[in-house]
Amino acid sequence: MKVILLQDIRGKGKKGQMLEVSDGYARNYMLPRKMAIEATADAVNTMRMNDKAAQERIAREKAEAMEIAGRLRALVLTVNAKGGGNGRLFGSVTNQEIADALKAQTGIALDKRKIQIADPIKNVGTYTVTCKLGYEISAPLTVKIQEV
Repeated sequence: MKVILLQDIRGKGKKGQMLEVSDGYARNYMLPRKMAIEATADAVNTMRMNDKAAQERIAREKAEAMEIAGRLRALVLTVNAKGGGNGRLFGSVTNQEIADALKAQTGIALDKRKIQIADPIKNVGTYTVTCKLGYEISAPLTVKIQEV
């Protein structure tokens, strides 16, 4: 019997894959546990439409990430931090502070976990941080730290 998997099954296949299994295995194990559905013409058509929609969504998200990467490369972000004079800061500038400043100044909402700082920023100056945008796309962001 041909079935379409609704979830990953170890030793059998991945979600969305169509495969041939024995009738008893399909009827007695996979179908009652909602692990698979029978591969009727309608189900195969639905699977293909879902695959096409997923590919279009991935392409759109990749294009958005590339557009954001271009904007981040050209941007110099200014972050104000409390300092004690002589160019030293109280504490360090965090990913969250950079994400908040990015949202306030440009409107780009980026999760703090996607901003990677190589070394802690504890002094006034200009630094470069890396922003991971997904789909193996990353962009450098220039951050200028000013003392308040």
